[in-house]
Amino acid sequence: MSKMKLSLGKMDVRKDILWRVYLIYFIICLMGLGIIYQTFQIQNIEGDKWRSLAETTTTEIHKIKAVRGNIYASGGSLLATSIPNYEIRFDTQLPALTDEIFNANIDSLAFHLAILFPFKTESQYRKELVKARRNGNRYHLIQRSANYNELKALKQFPICRLGRYRGGFIYKQINRRQKPFNQLAARTIGFDRPDVRPVGLEGAYAQYLRGVDGHRLEQKISGGVWKPIHDALEVEPEDGSDIVTTIDVNIQDVAHNALAYQLSKNDADHGCVVLMEVETGEIKAIANLKRSNSGAYYEWYNYAVGESTEPGSTFKLAALIAAIEDGHLTLEDTVDTEDGSVQFYDQVMHDSRQGGYGVITVREAFEKSSNVALSKLIYRCYKNNPQQFVDRLYKMGLNDPLGVDIAGEGEPMIKKPRDNDWSGITLPWMAVGYEVMQTPLQILTFYNAIANDGRMVKPQFIKEIRRRGKVIKSFPTEVLNESICSRETIDDAKTMLEGVITDGTGRNLRNSTYRIAGKTGTARIANGKYGYKYEGQYSYQASFCGYFPAENPKYSCIVVVNAPSKNVYYGNQVAGPIFRDIADKVYASSIEIHENLVDKNPESWARREDGSSPMPYVTYGFQDDLEYILSRLDIPADYQDMESTWAVAIPKDSIVSIEVRRLDEDIEKGKVPNVIGMTAQDAIFVLENAGLRVRLVGGGMIVRQSIKAGSKIYSGSEIILELS
Repeated sequence: MSKMKLSLGKMDVRKDILWRVYLIYFIICLMGLGIIYQTFQIQNIEGDKWRSLAETTTTEIHKIKAVRGNIYASGGSLLATSIPNYEIRFDTQLPALTDEIFNANIDSLAFHLAILFPFKTESQYRKELVKARRNGNRYHLIQRSANYNELKALKQFPICRLGRYRGGFIYKQINRRQKPFNQLAARTIGFDRPDVRPVGLEGAYAQYLRGVDGHRLEQKISGGVWKPIHDALEVEPEDGSDIVTTIDVNIQDVAHNALAYQLSKNDADHGCVVLMEVETGEIKAIANLKRSNSGAYYEWYNYAVGESTEPGSTFKLAALIAAIEDGHLTLEDTVDTEDGSVQFYDQVMHDSRQGGYGVITVREAFEKSSNVALSKLIYRCYKNNPQQFVDRLYKMGLNDPLGVDIAGEGEPMIKKPRDNDWSGITLPWMAVGYEVMQTPLQILTFYNAIANDGRMVKPQFIKEIRRRGKVIKSFPTEVLNESICSRETIDDAKTMLEGVITDGTGRNLRNSTYRIAGKTGTARIANGKYGYKYEGQYSYQASFCGYFPAENPKYSCIVVVNAPSKNVYYGNQVAGPIFRDIADKVYASSIEIHENLVDKNPESWARREDGSSPMPYVTYGFQDDLEYILSRLDIPADYQDMESTWAVAIPKDSIVSIEVRRLDEDIEKGKVPNVIGMTAQDAIFVLENAGLRVRLVGGGMIVRQSIKAGSKIYSGSEIILELS
């Protein structure tokens, strides 16, 4: 019995335990089902709600971009600036914006918005804003890109005039970089963009231009849009500094257009031009143009700074300077150009003139740009010691980069005798600008050193950096080499460069107003894997490098035109005219580089011994006009008994002497009249009536005429008049 009771007791305990286990299991299953249900409900049924809530409760600190500094030309014109644009949005759920205020002003607001931003009608704006408020939109887009004037007008509209915290209108400033002069010096100005290698001055001086970004708290709302939360933690950005460049906009415009015209005329692939101030190294103009698929030319790459090529004949100056400085040559030494060709090992060097130039001096060889003469001279001087030639080039700095701040400077290359690719023809080929590599800016810097009496200065693009109008950093002239060679050799180099224009390959660049010194260059250039010749055609590079005025150099300039394709490829014909156009403009607009005007025309006024004139200068012209002006100014004058209508006024100590100029008689005799001292208007009247074509250089009164007075008149001939 007792055993039975014990057995029944055990069964009861077992049932009790099992019941409890089943109960716990059942509860766990219910909880699991509940979790699964809740998960399903959150992810699928209420997913949009919770995702939207998560977005509205997400806040982060975001940067406020600083306004980038401006880039100015030397005269104060803007080359690059940041134009503010504004993204305008509307928070329809501000507590202060009650239904009463909203409903009372929505019609008027829609009316004004339709006038300010007319791409939508008044009814469309009203419907859109009402719907945004009904949907609880706290960051409704009104206008993605508005200017400052539009923003200013918007702030006076109904609701908007209540302010940010009562009216609900939010604006976000977005700065866009613009170049007011479009393509002018565009590649040199450059850009600084995220995830892109910085280019030009924008990249080189980014640390100054960028400024310091601020930060503010922003909230992420529906649609992934970040809404600013303006609070005490917001830090305003610090705007960037401004940089003032050396570029002269007027000269830059001339350089750009002259280059574009000549490139188009010769159907060239690309080209560049740089104008530098001799003493300071300041770059006054730099243009780099490439032909597009449509045939138009645009700034694509900074060839002047970055394209390192075989320069050709412009390098002949360096070769001859080396030989003269080392004592191997003088300008009067001679060389036989034979039949216009000479063989070095298995290669033949040719001159552009078939039959050669005969026996010529070193000076004549340079003026005529004889490849045969230069290669024979340098080979003769250095064949037993080519390292001496290379060392001299190195001492002149031709193997060193200039170290300009603009990124991407091409590497110069001057071979050494121990290099693996040095061969028996390297020395004579280097003499004429092959088997060496130079950028246009590096060649120009060398020529500028000649103009600067041997002092080589670094090309300079920036004058100063300003912050809020105050100069915080200036950039003085940096000297790369105090003297590239002796003064005697510099004088010889100047003589040769002037001879190129007066008697050599640059004769077409001569003018009667001012003197130019320089060197033409024509080089065959390698065309990728095909070498110097592709499909039976050579590819050429035409160049001209020089300075002006030759007697007192103020500016140096290089022009390089790559791959002209209309069978005209010589430097004097393709690059020379660009140089001349720029030089004419600069000379005409830079009165400080002109000769003393009194010295040019001593017959038109009297001077005291100390050089001063007691009476005012008076242009000569029509007799009645002179008499009227002098009488109104109470200036005493001595009038001759004139039969001619033209007269010249010569100031003397106490009186102006009016003397006859019988221009009509000269013209009747077929002689060119003397118009020095006249105004341009009068001179044009006289000369064009005589059948001549007049070209003016400068402004003011005439101080020089290209055709000498008394010369025979040839109808249709051009006469150049230089004005003061």
